[in-house]
Amino acid sequence: MTSSGTSGVQSQSPEEINPEQQIAREEYAEHDMPVHEAVLPVPDPGVEEHLPRLADVDKAAADRVERQVVTMYLLVPVMAVLFVLSYYLIPRGESIDFGPLHSSAKHVALGLTLGIGVLLIGLATQQWARQLMANNEVVEERHPAYSPADANEEALRQLNVGIDESGVPRRKMLIFSALGAVGILAAPALVLLTDLGPVAGPNYRRKTYETTLWKEGIRLVNDITYTPLKPEDLSIGQLVNGVPENLKELSGTEFNNAKAKCPIVVVRMNPADIKIPANRQDWQVSGILAYSKICTHVGCPISLWEQQTHHLLCPCHQSTFDLADSGRVLFGPAARALPQLPIKVNDEGYLVARSGFPVPVGPSFFERDSRHDLGQSQEYR
Repeated sequence: MTSSGTSGVQSQSPEEINPEQQIAREEYAEHDMPVHEAVLPVPDPGVEEHLPRLADVDKAAADRVERQVVTMYLLVPVMAVLFVLSYYLIPRGESIDFGPLHSSAKHVALGLTLGIGVLLIGLATQQWARQLMANNEVVEERHPAYSPADANEEALRQLNVGIDESGVPRRKMLIFSALGAVGILAAPALVLLTDLGPVAGPNYRRKTYETTLWKEGIRLVNDITYTPLKPEDLSIGQLVNGVPENLKELSGTEFNNAKAKCPIVVVRMNPADIKIPANRQDWQVSGILAYSKICTHVGCPISLWEQQTHHLLCPCHQSTFDLADSGRVLFGPAARALPQLPIKVNDEGYLVARSGFPVPVGPSFFERDSRHDLGQSQEYR
């Protein structure tokens, strides 16, 4: 090479300049740009030397990898069986404590068994592809988007070559174990379908979401302290959040399901301000009334109490109920009045339920019998 006295840039002899560099020099020369400022194309570095894998040169290593893959595939049915057993044998209320955290034992078992099964399929398939399938490096030139006939034939030929190089024809246990592992995962999916629940027939509804813990004689207690309520404990204009006394006897899932339906608000108003239907005269005690705390729109708990207007406001969608007029809806998307709980005073002077709620509490559902809702039954008008 020689050095230029004017630019200080090394020049190359014509035989040392490849065609791409020559084109770049000519393009930059047209724009009067110095050659040393041009970014010349990087020469093709080529392909690194291909080294065979251990499984390619050692049959014992290849067989060992095959055993690993098959073992992982065979463990998948074990995980599927454990999933099904966990689903049926672990009680729903059983929990596991992780220090300050706790979770459902059933959910932990189902997540671990199904997750490990899927993980084993992924690890086995990856090991198969990395260690046993063909390890040939292929260079393919760019081609038009469409596929001519000869390209289709070539694709089929390569597919057959890939099948042959995957080892399936020679190692049939691989494909059988893989198909079995993937197919057995249908069992957990089918089992989960049974968790959609039984058909919600009339008897099932009456025993579950159409009933609450409230029964005749159950005392009204404060929802925080579980202190039984007496009429003299409430002053006019006061609202107390209450629950049935027998709620504290439950725990776990049973407690949560019951608490979702049974909360009430107990209010005391001036009897002269209350519009009491003829059939509800004995549902209140000296101006003390009890209503479900669950909004009839989408089930939000409500206790925003306006003392002067006797209105109860739902914070979720602003449905407003008039507790002085049997809980009727004044505003908002709620379609039904708040269910009222009939109450009385027992021999010990405590407020108790006269009966359960006459209608299901909470939001509407398709099978709900609304003929006895307030404003739709002649006896409530």
